[in-house]
Amino acid sequence: MYVVVNAAMSADGKLASRRRKQLAISGPDDFDRVDQLRADSDAVMVGVGTVLADDPSLTVKDEARNAERRDRGLAENPARVVADSRIRTPPDAAVLDDAAETYLLTSEAAPTDFIEQMEEAGAYVLAAGEDRVDLKTALAKLEGEGVDRLMVEGGGELIFGLFEAGLVDELRVYVGAKVLGGRDAPTLADGDGFVESFPELTLESVEQVDDGVLLTWTVQNS
Repeated sequence: MYVVVNAAMSADGKLASRRRKQLAISGPDDFDRVDQLRADSDAVMVGVGTVLADDPSLTVKDEARNAERRDRGLAENPARVVADSRIRTPPDAAVLDDAAETYLLTSEAAPTDFIEQMEEAGAYVLAAGEDRVDLKTALAKLEGEGVDRLMVEGGGELIFGLFEAGLVDELRVYVGAKVLGGRDAPTLADGDGFVESFPELTLESVEQVDDGVLLTWTVQNS
């Protein structure tokens, strides 16, 4: 599986304000780039914190891209994936509508009634890990479901977990012309943080987009 992490952050490295609500950090050209990246992916993944904060649909917006996917024998939209170790996904979340298949990644400790509720809402539940989602096992299960190219859109806890597990192949970051501040505002990679054995990145390109820049790195996983 090839994993691409894509995120937009402010000039001071924040994904959102301290209120953790979605902000328009980039502009129309970057929105279009992200839509194309979704259309090129087999699945789009977020953590449950992103679902709770933004209630995203994670679908392809451009009808021509929907049609191009159909012409390739694919569903109009890539599958959606939610990592939810703490069983917080609401049954009325937008990612559970019928616009695309949705996989819910949870731990083996998830209560049976929660799993049944999610399945009734339309999700395919994949359990991996005893008390929290084991990302390596979960992504291997997704690969078994036919997901070869995975796009990850956040948030910071999930992105850190993927880097920690050595699962990220490519990092694309749009840096916008905003300063958000806030010691409690989410950053690109939250979690516990690295104190040694830091991920090694190779810068592949720098491109001006809208009023910011798009940085693309490949990740050197051992």
